[in-house]
Amino acid sequence: MSNPLYENIKRDPRYAQLVRERGRFAATLALLVIAVFFAFVLLVAFVPGVIALRLVEGSNLTLGVALGFSQFVFFCLLTWVYVRRANSDFDTRNAQIVADALKKAA
Repeated sequence: MSNPLYENIKRDPRYAQLVRERGRFAATLALLVIAVFFAFVLLVAFVPGVIALRLVEGSNLTLGVALGFSQFVFFCLLTWVYVRRANSDFDTRNAQIVADALKKAA
């Protein structure tokens, strides 16, 4: 037995489009995270001399530490991008689909 509300939502072509777009967007961001992370790992593995370069003469801060920190900043930025799009685009469209499905179910 299925709820008519859920059936109306699943049949709505806007819902299928929303699921596809949201999935594609999330996959793109996930691939960016993986690419940046593995690029850093490969840099450490195959070019350790570059990672060991000091940013300022006499400092203990190396390029590796700076790049490692910048990954966290980049990942937080990608999270912000996803949340912003989800709150502005995906949630609005989802609310409209649910509202229309409620009207049909009533």
